[in-house]
Amino acid sequence: MPRPAKFPARTGLPLFVLVMLLGVTGCASHSKAASEPVADPFESINRATFRFNRTADKYLLRPVAVFYDTITPRVVKTGINNFFLNLESPITVTNALLQGKFRQAASDTGRFVTNTTIGIGGLFDPATPLGMRIHDEDLGQTMAVWGIARGPYVVLPLFGPRTVRSTFGLLGDGAIHPLIWMGNSSVKSKLRGLWLVHERTMLLGIDDQLDGAFDPYALLRDAYTQRREYLVHDGTPPEEELSGLDEFEDEFE
Repeated sequence: MPRPAKFPARTGLPLFVLVMLLGVTGCASHSKAASEPVADPFESINRATFRFNRTADKYLLRPVAVFYDTITPRVVKTGINNFFLNLESPITVTNALLQGKFRQAASDTGRFVTNTTIGIGGLFDPATPLGMRIHDEDLGQTMAVWGIARGPYVVLPLFGPRTVRSTFGLLGDGAIHPLIWMGNSSVKSKLRGLWLVHERTMLLGIDDQLDGAFDPYALLRDAYTQRREYLVHDGTPPEEELSGLDEFEDEFE
């Protein structure tokens, strides 16, 4: 599957998948935050929430994701992935503008228009062969660019790993997600459920590694914060930030 599937794009949905890694699909300044370990003053509460989330995933979402992965043809999963990534383009464009990345915002807008029209609502991705590469921008990254500290690490029920900064970013991005403006609540709920299961399916490959880890909580905390720094620095964070990221990226190939 193409690179976007390796690290799920952010959404405003209550994703069980984020208990596993998020987005792996949050500083007064980038360089300072990159050199400091993430603060975890709520570790005891975070670990309890982490255990709750893993139990919910084990008995509810993962079995559904395994079934979905087994019966769904790869071409269908690719179309679903394309559709939801395209649906989140307004979030990427908005945050690119807020970060002053005007050329990127123009490219992302062109990508959205191309895939929505020629790509039949985003099911296909003709924009990539045309040179309009996908970007991943969210409000958490925007606040980092503005110099807002990432704050302590937190584990949210059902949403999973976050920092205080990325938590506020999630709320802001959720307010402009196209699904928010969809009038048909039944269709909206079905789409949310489909993307939830689809995202969890993309993380099935790391289950064994997580289960075999000496401390799964610490593993995901470090992987999440390293991934966020990777995104904040547009893929070129300070070298020390990548110490444990390559191993995780391999799991999503």
